[in-house]
Amino acid sequence: MDRRQQKTRQAVFDAFTGLLAKKSYSKISVQEIIDAANIGRSTFYTHFETKDELLKAMCTDIFTHVFSDHLTRENTHDFSLNNKEIAGEITHILYHLQDNRASIKSILSCESGEMFMKYFKGYLVQLFEGELEKHGSSVPKEYMLNHTVCDFAETVRWWMKNDRYSPEEIAGFFLETTPFDRANE
Repeated sequence: MDRRQQKTRQAVFDAFTGLLAKKSYSKISVQEIIDAANIGRSTFYTHFETKDELLKAMCTDIFTHVFSDHLTRENTHDFSLNNKEIAGEITHILYHLQDNRASIKSILSCESGEMFMKYFKGYLVQLFEGELEKHGSSVPKEYMLNHTVCDFAETVRWWMKNDRYSPEEIAGFFLETTPFDRANE
């Protein structure tokens, strides 16, 4: 994607996020997004087939970087030396969610939040599946995976409403309630 396309895409994301802060997802029309982004209708449809595709693209952009296997030093954090321990990975995810707090709070504030959570949980399954295999349990693996994914997703939803905690604190709260923490005892 060239620079002009990236700039247009970001303008659409920003316009959509701004609209989500003011009204619910179902009440936002594609025309309102086009007007707020100051682009033409054909330009919007060149990038996104539907409003749902726009939301999916926003989530994918966030999650592709957040869940990357190759971590780099960034403005707000540096996990580039993380040796892929679960505590570091969770904290890294939380920093990125914090960096995108305004967008995520807007998305979570209405029915689009369920779509966001669906995509988020899909990425979390991939993260936690391998980690749970390292920790023995008498609980069926599918149940433990579902429980851990839902627990973390709801932790993030709660944190977005209660932003007085740091990513490290939230990671600590989560880890204290998971089988990951008990494995270190």
